[in-house]
Amino acid sequence: MMTDVLVANSKDVEKASFYKKTYLHVAVSILLFIGVETVLLKVVPEQLILAMFAQRYAWLLIIGVFWLASVLATKWSLSQSKATQYFGLGFYILLEAVIFLPLIYIAIVYSGGQVIYQAAMLTLAMFAGISAVAFTSKRDFSFLRNIIVIGGFISLGLIVGGMLFGFNLGLWFSVGMVILASATILYQTSKLKDSYGVNQYVGASLQLFASIMLLFWYILSILMSRRS
Repeated sequence: MMTDVLVANSKDVEKASFYKKTYLHVAVSILLFIGVETVLLKVVPEQLILAMFAQRYAWLLIIGVFWLASVLATKWSLSQSKATQYFGLGFYILLEAVIFLPLIYIAIVYSGGQVIYQAAMLTLAMFAGISAVAFTSKRDFSFLRNIIVIGGFISLGLIVGGMLFGFNLGLWFSVGMVILASATILYQTSKLKDSYGVNQYVGASLQLFASIMLLFWYILSILMSRRS
């Protein structure tokens, strides 16, 4: 972690600058994700994309690699070197684009991309609403941490179990994950000032971006299930 003044202990001008830079980086990350995803859809063979869905053990490998790489990306994004920070954020954006590739492809095939737009608008609206609650409420949301950690382990176990034994987690699992992702955004937003220094906006944006993408994944999954 950088030896930096916590946002909570900084001046109002520095706080405002931190939040502005953090959310600007979140917005740019989303735009870069869209760009990378568009390129991948054009250059990755259709057979390879479909194989990511068809091979459940391949997905286990992908999830394992994704988890390890996410840890590294988060560590890099909090480095003292700005170049390393941006490398970590860029690396994570690429990982998300690869993970989303089969889901986005299927959504385009079945709906022509309309469902993707709907899911994106719902995700942004929920993110804006949750962020507004976090910034305007004086309530302490620290209690959400244990819920998020326990919920994360349970959901990961169910995902791995579903892949190993071939059972469908269903609509209610996706609804539960939307709630978990929303709680994570609420907790992370409320704790930004206590968790990061004024120059750690890249790391803060990575954490928020990751939660937004998790929310988007399951909202898109729900909308697609309603169309099938």
